[in-house]
Amino acid sequence: MRNPLSERIVDIPFSGIRKFFDIAAEMQDVISLGVGEPDFDTPWHIRDEGIYSLEKGRTAYTSNAGLKELKMEIAKYLERRFEVSYDYDTEMMITVGGSEAIDLAMRAMLDPGDEVLIPQPSYVSYVPCAALANGTPVIINLQEENEFRLTAEELRNAITSKTKLLVLPFPNNPTGAIMERKDLEAIAEVIIEHDLFVLSDEIYGELTYLDRHVTIASLPGMRERTVLINGFSKAYAMTGWRLGYACAPRVILEQMLKIHQYAIMCAPTTSQYAAVEAVRNGDADVAQMREEYNGRRRYLMHRFQEMGLSCFEPFGAFYAFPCIKEFGMSSDEFATRMLQEEKVVVVPGTAFGDCGEGFLRISYAYSLEKLKEALDRMEGFITKIRQV
Repeated sequence: MRNPLSERIVDIPFSGIRKFFDIAAEMQDVISLGVGEPDFDTPWHIRDEGIYSLEKGRTAYTSNAGLKELKMEIAKYLERRFEVSYDYDTEMMITVGGSEAIDLAMRAMLDPGDEVLIPQPSYVSYVPCAALANGTPVIINLQEENEFRLTAEELRNAITSKTKLLVLPFPNNPTGAIMERKDLEAIAEVIIEHDLFVLSDEIYGELTYLDRHVTIASLPGMRERTVLINGFSKAYAMTGWRLGYACAPRVILEQMLKIHQYAIMCAPTTSQYAAVEAVRNGDADVAQMREEYNGRRRYLMHRFQEMGLSCFEPFGAFYAFPCIKEFGMSSDEFATRMLQEEKVVVVPGTAFGDCGEGFLRISYAYSLEKLKEALDRMEGFITKIRQV
Protein backbone atom coordinates (compact mmCIF):
# COMPACT_ATOMS: atom_id res chain seq x y z
CA MET A 1 0.00 0.00 0.00
CA ARG A 2 1.32 3.46 -0.90
CA ASN A 3 2.19 5.86 1.90
CA PRO A 4 -0.90 8.08 2.27
CA LEU A 5 1.00 10.86 4.05
CA SER A 6 2.94 13.92 2.94
CA GLU A 7 6.56 13.73 4.10
CA ARG A 8 6.51 17.50 4.57
CA ILE A 9 3.66 17.22 7.07
CA VAL A 10 5.09 14.19 8.84
CA ASP A 11 8.36 16.07 9.39
CA ILE A 12 6.57 18.86 11.29
CA PRO A 13 6.59 18.04 15.03
CA PHE A 14 3.59 18.33 17.31
CA SER A 15 3.52 21.32 19.66
CA GLY A 16 5.84 20.92 22.64
CA ILE A 17 3.20 22.47 24.89
CA ARG A 18 0.72 19.60 24.72
CA LYS A 19 2.84 16.97 26.51
CA PHE A 20 2.42 18.56 29.92
CA PHE A 21 -1.30 19.13 29.58
CA ASP A 22 -1.77 15.48 28.61
CA ILE A 23 0.10 14.35 31.73
CA ALA A 24 -1.75 16.83 33.95
CA ALA A 25 -5.11 15.58 32.66
CA GLU A 26 -4.46 12.25 34.40
CA MET A 27 -3.55 13.82 37.77
CA GLN A 28 -5.56 15.23 40.68
CA ASP A 29 -5.04 18.64 42.36
CA VAL A 30 -3.00 20.07 39.51
CA ILE A 31 -2.56 23.82 39.13
CA SER A 32 -1.72 24.97 35.63
CA LEU A 33 0.28 28.07 34.79
CA GLY A 34 0.70 26.81 31.27
CA VAL A 35 -2.26 27.98 29.19
CA GLY A 36 -2.07 31.26 27.28
CA GLU A 37 -5.76 32.02 27.67
CA PRO A 38 -7.47 34.79 29.63
CA ASP A 39 -9.27 33.57 32.74
CA PHE A 40 -11.91 36.25 32.25
CA ASP A 41 -15.26 35.53 30.64
CA THR A 42 -16.04 37.47 27.49
CA PRO A 43 -17.68 40.71 28.75
CA TRP A 44 -21.47 40.43 28.93
CA HIS A 45 -22.27 43.22 26.48
CA ILE A 46 -20.17 41.40 23.85
CA ARG A 47 -21.84 38.06 24.55
CA ASP A 48 -25.23 39.75 24.44
CA GLU A 49 -24.53 41.04 20.96
CA GLY A 50 -23.63 37.54 19.79
CA ILE A 51 -26.81 36.14 21.35
CA TYR A 52 -28.90 38.91 19.80
CA SER A 53 -27.46 38.16 16.36
CA LEU A 54 -28.65 34.56 16.72
CA GLU A 55 -32.08 35.66 17.92
CA LYS A 56 -32.36 37.86 14.84
CA GLY A 57 -31.46 34.93 12.61
CA ARG A 58 -28.17 36.36 11.42
CA THR A 59 -26.75 32.94 10.65
CA ALA A 60 -25.84 33.20 6.95
CA TYR A 61 -22.40 33.61 5.43
CA THR A 62 -20.88 37.07 5.51
CA SER A 63 -18.76 38.30 2.64
CA ASN A 64 -15.46 36.48 2.33
CA ALA A 65 -13.53 39.44 3.71
CA GLY A 66 -15.92 39.89 6.65
CA LEU A 67 -18.71 42.18 7.77
CA LYS A 68 -18.36 45.68 6.42
CA GLU A 69 -19.53 47.09 9.76
CA LEU A 70 -16.84 45.19 11.65
CA LYS A 71 -14.06 46.22 9.28
CA MET A 72 -15.10 49.86 9.54
CA GLU A 73 -14.94 49.67 13.34
CA ILE A 74 -11.52 48.00 13.24
CA ALA A 75 -10.23 50.74 10.95
CA LYS A 76 -11.41 53.38 13.44
CA TYR A 77 -9.90 51.41 16.32
CA LEU A 78 -6.46 51.09 14.67
CA GLU A 79 -6.34 54.78 13.94
CA ARG A 80 -7.54 55.68 17.45
CA ARG A 81 -5.24 53.33 19.36
CA PHE A 82 -2.18 52.84 17.15
CA GLU A 83 -2.16 55.75 14.70
CA VAL A 84 -2.22 53.67 11.55
CA SER A 85 -4.86 53.93 8.80
CA TYR A 86 -6.23 51.20 6.53
CA ASP A 87 -8.92 51.12 3.86
CA TYR A 88 -11.43 48.70 5.37
CA ASP A 89 -12.66 47.72 1.89
CA THR A 90 -9.40 46.81 0.16
CA GLU A 91 -6.74 46.43 2.88
CA MET A 92 -8.46 44.41 5.60
CA MET A 93 -9.97 40.97 6.08
CA ILE A 94 -11.51 39.03 8.97
CA THR A 95 -9.99 35.63 9.70
CA VAL A 96 -10.57 32.58 11.90
CA GLY A 97 -8.30 33.80 14.66
CA GLY A 98 -4.92 35.40 14.20
CA SER A 99 -3.49 31.96 13.44
CA GLU A 100 -5.32 31.75 10.11
CA ALA A 101 -4.03 35.20 9.21
CA ILE A 102 -0.43 34.06 9.81
CA ASP A 103 -0.96 31.05 7.56
CA LEU A 104 -2.62 33.10 4.82
CA ALA A 105 0.08 35.75 4.80
CA MET A 106 2.90 33.24 4.45
CA ARG A 107 1.15 31.23 1.75
CA ALA A 108 0.35 34.41 -0.19
CA MET A 109 3.89 35.80 0.00
CA LEU A 110 6.35 32.90 -0.13
CA ASP A 111 7.80 30.91 -2.99
CA PRO A 112 10.01 27.81 -2.56
CA GLY A 113 13.41 28.90 -1.32
CA ASP A 114 12.28 32.21 0.17
CA GLU A 115 13.73 32.64 3.63
CA VAL A 116 11.58 33.71 6.58
CA LEU A 117 13.39 35.22 9.56
CA ILE A 118 11.77 34.05 12.80
CA PRO A 119 13.02 35.46 16.12
CA GLN A 120 12.85 32.90 18.91
CA PRO A 121 11.69 32.21 21.57
CA SER A 122 8.32 32.79 19.95
CA TYR A 123 4.87 31.39 19.24
CA VAL A 124 4.97 27.77 18.08
CA SER A 125 3.13 28.26 14.76
CA TYR A 126 5.55 30.46 12.83
CA VAL A 127 8.05 27.78 11.82
CA PRO A 128 5.42 25.19 10.76
CA CYS A 129 3.44 27.82 8.83
CA ALA A 130 6.58 28.88 6.97
CA ALA A 131 7.34 25.24 6.12
CA LEU A 132 3.75 24.62 4.98
CA ALA A 133 4.06 27.63 2.67
CA ASN A 134 7.25 26.16 1.14
CA GLY A 135 9.38 28.84 2.76
CA THR A 136 12.65 28.25 4.57
CA PRO A 137 12.54 29.21 8.26
CA VAL A 138 15.70 30.93 9.51
CA ILE A 139 15.90 31.34 13.28
CA ILE A 140 17.23 34.44 15.03
CA ASN A 141 18.10 33.55 18.62
CA LEU A 142 17.06 36.42 20.89
CA GLN A 143 19.16 37.14 23.97
CA GLU A 144 18.15 37.58 27.59
CA GLU A 145 20.68 40.40 28.00
CA ASN A 146 18.70 42.34 25.37
CA GLU A 147 15.43 41.58 27.19
CA PHE A 148 14.63 39.24 24.29
CA ARG A 149 14.14 42.20 21.92
CA LEU A 150 15.21 41.94 18.29
CA THR A 151 18.18 44.21 17.57
CA ALA A 152 19.14 45.74 14.25
CA GLU A 153 22.48 43.94 14.41
CA GLU A 154 20.84 40.54 14.92
CA LEU A 155 18.51 41.21 12.02
CA ARG A 156 21.27 42.38 9.70
CA ASN A 157 23.44 39.36 10.47
CA ALA A 158 20.62 36.95 9.55
CA ILE A 159 19.77 38.46 6.14
CA THR A 160 20.85 36.71 2.95
CA SER A 161 20.03 37.18 -0.72
CA LYS A 162 17.09 34.78 -0.22
CA THR A 163 15.50 36.61 2.73
CA LYS A 164 12.01 37.91 1.99
CA LEU A 165 9.96 38.07 5.18
CA LEU A 166 10.57 38.91 8.83
CA VAL A 167 8.17 37.70 11.50
CA LEU A 168 7.88 40.34 14.22
CA PRO A 169 6.26 38.63 17.26
CA PHE A 170 5.86 41.45 19.79
CA PRO A 171 4.56 41.74 22.48
CA ASN A 172 6.05 38.29 22.70
CA ASN A 173 4.74 34.89 23.61
CA PRO A 174 6.49 33.31 25.60
CA THR A 175 8.89 35.92 26.99
CA GLY A 176 6.61 38.92 27.54
CA ALA A 177 9.19 41.06 25.72
CA ILE A 178 8.14 44.23 23.90
CA MET A 179 9.64 46.43 21.20
CA GLU A 180 9.56 50.17 21.87
CA ARG A 181 9.49 52.81 19.14
CA LYS A 182 13.26 53.26 19.18
CA ASP A 183 13.75 49.49 18.73
CA LEU A 184 11.33 49.41 15.80
CA GLU A 185 12.89 52.44 14.14
CA ALA A 186 16.31 50.75 14.21
CA ILE A 187 15.11 47.54 12.55
CA ALA A 188 12.88 49.45 10.09
CA GLU A 189 16.02 51.00 8.61
CA VAL A 190 17.46 47.54 7.98
CA ILE A 191 14.17 46.27 6.52
CA ILE A 192 13.92 49.12 4.05
CA GLU A 193 17.61 48.90 3.16
CA HIS A 194 17.27 45.21 2.26
CA ASP A 195 13.80 45.47 0.68
CA LEU A 196 12.13 43.03 3.07
CA PHE A 197 8.53 42.53 4.21
CA VAL A 198 7.22 42.11 7.75
CA LEU A 199 4.56 39.91 9.28
CA SER A 200 3.79 41.76 12.52
CA ASP A 201 1.82 39.60 14.96
CA GLU A 202 0.28 42.09 17.40
CA ILE A 203 -2.30 39.88 19.10
CA TYR A 204 -1.02 41.11 22.49
CA GLY A 205 -0.81 44.75 21.41
CA GLU A 206 -3.34 45.91 24.01
CA LEU A 207 -1.55 44.05 26.81
CA THR A 208 1.48 46.27 27.35
CA TYR A 209 2.47 47.74 30.71
CA LEU A 210 5.36 50.14 30.03
CA ASP A 211 3.78 52.44 27.46
CA ARG A 212 1.27 52.23 24.63
CA HIS A 213 2.09 49.62 22.00
CA VAL A 214 3.64 50.91 18.78
CA THR A 215 3.00 49.08 15.51
CA ILE A 216 5.83 49.02 13.01
CA ALA A 217 3.24 49.72 10.30
CA SER A 218 2.92 53.26 11.68
CA LEU A 219 6.58 54.10 10.98
CA PRO A 220 7.58 55.93 7.76
CA GLY A 221 8.03 53.55 4.83
CA MET A 222 6.75 50.49 6.70
CA ARG A 223 3.00 50.39 6.08
CA GLU A 224 3.52 49.22 2.50
CA ARG A 225 5.90 46.48 3.72
CA THR A 226 3.84 45.14 6.62
CA VAL A 227 1.09 42.60 7.15
CA LEU A 228 -0.42 43.58 10.50
CA ILE A 229 -2.15 40.72 12.33
CA ASN A 230 -4.37 41.12 15.36
CA GLY A 231 -7.51 39.65 16.85
CA PHE A 232 -9.97 39.43 19.70
CA SER A 233 -8.78 36.40 21.69
CA LYS A 234 -6.41 37.99 24.16
CA ALA A 235 -7.51 41.61 24.67
CA TYR A 236 -11.25 40.88 24.78
CA ALA A 237 -11.12 37.37 26.32
CA MET A 238 -12.71 35.88 23.20
CA THR A 239 -10.50 32.86 22.52
CA GLY A 240 -13.34 30.46 21.70
CA TRP A 241 -15.00 32.91 19.31
CA ARG A 242 -12.06 32.31 16.91
CA LEU A 243 -11.79 35.74 15.34
CA GLY A 244 -8.82 37.69 14.03
CA TYR A 245 -7.97 40.09 11.26
CA ALA A 246 -5.21 41.06 8.87
CA CYS A 247 -4.38 44.45 7.41
CA ALA A 248 -2.01 44.71 4.47
CA PRO A 249 -1.34 46.49 1.19
CA ARG A 250 -4.03 45.62 -1.32
CA VAL A 251 -1.65 43.64 -3.55
CA ILE A 252 -0.95 41.23 -0.67
CA LEU A 253 -4.41 41.17 0.85
CA GLU A 254 -6.11 40.19 -2.41
CA GLN A 255 -4.05 37.01 -2.58
CA MET A 256 -4.64 36.22 1.10
CA LEU A 257 -8.36 36.63 0.50
CA LYS A 258 -8.20 34.24 -2.46
CA ILE A 259 -6.82 31.46 -0.25
CA HIS A 260 -9.36 32.27 2.45
CA GLN A 261 -12.21 32.00 -0.10
CA TYR A 262 -11.28 28.46 -1.05
CA ALA A 263 -10.24 27.18 2.40
CA ILE A 264 -12.60 28.90 4.83
CA MET A 265 -15.31 30.94 3.03
CA CYS A 266 -15.76 33.39 5.94
CA ALA A 267 -15.12 33.76 9.64
CA PRO A 268 -17.97 32.77 12.02
CA THR A 269 -20.91 35.14 11.55
CA THR A 270 -22.00 35.23 15.20
CA SER A 271 -18.45 36.03 16.29
CA GLN A 272 -18.24 38.90 13.83
CA TYR A 273 -21.40 40.55 15.18
CA ALA A 274 -20.10 40.18 18.73
CA ALA A 275 -16.76 41.66 17.67
CA VAL A 276 -18.46 44.80 16.36
CA GLU A 277 -19.63 45.47 19.91
CA ALA A 278 -16.21 44.59 21.33
CA VAL A 279 -14.21 46.98 19.20
CA ARG A 280 -16.85 49.71 19.35
CA ASN A 281 -17.53 49.70 23.11
CA GLY A 282 -14.89 47.47 24.68
CA ASP A 283 -12.07 49.89 25.57
CA ALA A 284 -13.06 49.97 29.25
CA ASP A 285 -13.15 46.16 29.41
CA VAL A 286 -9.67 45.95 27.93
CA ALA A 287 -8.33 48.57 30.35
CA GLN A 288 -9.80 46.73 33.34
CA MET A 289 -8.37 43.37 32.30
CA ARG A 290 -5.00 44.94 31.50
CA GLU A 291 -4.84 46.47 34.98
CA GLU A 292 -5.64 43.11 36.56
CA TYR A 293 -2.91 41.39 34.52
CA ASN A 294 -0.46 44.11 35.51
CA GLY A 295 -1.15 43.46 39.18
CA ARG A 296 -0.54 39.76 38.67
CA ARG A 297 2.65 40.54 36.73
CA ARG A 298 4.00 42.62 39.59
CA TYR A 299 3.08 39.89 42.09
CA LEU A 300 4.89 37.28 40.01
CA MET A 301 8.06 39.37 39.78
CA HIS A 302 7.95 39.97 43.55
CA ARG A 303 7.67 36.24 44.26
CA PHE A 304 10.50 35.42 41.86
CA GLN A 305 12.67 37.94 43.69
CA GLU A 306 11.81 36.35 47.03
CA MET A 307 12.73 32.91 45.64
CA GLY A 308 16.00 34.22 44.23
CA LEU A 309 14.83 33.16 40.77
CA SER A 310 16.30 35.20 37.93
CA CYS A 311 13.75 36.74 35.54
CA PHE A 312 13.98 39.83 33.38
CA GLU A 313 10.93 42.05 33.76
CA PRO A 314 8.34 41.39 31.02
CA PHE A 315 6.29 44.39 29.88
CA GLY A 316 3.85 42.69 27.49
CA ALA A 317 1.36 39.85 27.06
CA PHE A 318 0.69 37.75 30.19
CA TYR A 319 3.81 35.63 30.43
CA ALA A 320 7.04 35.59 32.41
CA PHE A 321 10.16 33.71 31.32
CA PRO A 322 12.27 32.91 34.39
CA CYS A 323 15.73 31.41 34.07
CA ILE A 324 16.39 28.04 35.73
CA LYS A 325 19.95 27.42 34.53
CA GLU A 326 21.28 27.44 38.10
CA PHE A 327 19.61 24.08 38.81
CA GLY A 328 21.58 22.08 36.27
CA MET A 329 18.46 20.61 34.67
CA SER A 330 17.02 20.96 31.21
CA SER A 331 13.82 22.97 30.92
CA ASP A 332 11.93 19.77 30.11
CA GLU A 333 13.33 17.93 33.13
CA PHE A 334 12.56 20.83 35.49
CA ALA A 335 8.99 21.18 34.20
CA THR A 336 8.42 17.41 34.35
CA ARG A 337 9.71 17.08 37.90
CA MET A 338 7.72 20.07 39.15
CA LEU A 339 4.57 18.60 37.62
CA GLN A 340 5.18 15.17 39.11
CA GLU A 341 6.36 16.33 42.54
CA GLU A 342 4.38 19.54 43.10
CA LYS A 343 1.53 19.20 40.58
CA VAL A 344 2.22 22.56 38.93
CA VAL A 345 2.16 22.88 35.14
CA VAL A 346 4.58 25.23 33.41
CA VAL A 347 5.91 25.05 29.86
CA PRO A 348 9.60 24.39 29.05
CA GLY A 349 11.20 27.25 27.17
CA THR A 350 12.32 24.81 24.49
CA ALA A 351 8.70 24.49 23.33
CA PHE A 352 9.28 27.91 21.75
CA GLY A 353 12.67 27.28 20.18
CA ASP A 354 16.00 25.72 21.10
CA CYS A 355 17.25 29.01 22.56
CA GLY A 356 14.53 28.69 25.20
CA GLU A 357 16.63 26.06 26.94
CA GLY A 358 17.18 27.04 30.55
CA PHE A 359 13.90 28.96 30.81
CA LEU A 360 10.24 28.32 31.63
CA ARG A 361 7.11 29.99 30.35
CA ILE A 362 4.77 30.90 33.18
CA SER A 363 1.40 32.39 32.34
CA TYR A 364 -0.23 34.84 34.75
CA ALA A 365 -3.62 34.65 33.03
CA TYR A 366 -4.86 33.17 36.30
CA SER A 367 -6.35 34.55 39.52
CA LEU A 368 -4.05 35.79 42.27
CA GLU A 369 -5.36 32.95 44.45
CA LYS A 370 -4.21 30.32 41.95
CA LEU A 371 -0.93 32.13 41.33
CA LYS A 372 -0.19 32.23 45.07
CA GLU A 373 -0.83 28.51 45.55
CA ALA A 374 1.17 27.56 42.44
CA LEU A 375 4.11 29.78 43.40
CA ASP A 376 4.08 28.47 46.97
CA ARG A 377 4.46 24.97 45.53
CA MET A 378 7.14 26.16 43.11
CA GLU A 379 9.08 27.82 45.94
CA GLY A 380 8.96 24.58 47.91
CA PHE A 381 10.27 22.67 44.91
CA ILE A 382 13.11 25.14 44.34
CA THR A 383 14.07 25.11 48.01
CA LYS A 384 14.18 21.31 47.97
CA ILE A 385 16.42 21.00 44.92
CA ARG A 386 18.75 23.74 46.18
CA GLN A 387 19.36 21.68 49.32
CA VAL A 388 20.43 18.60 47.40
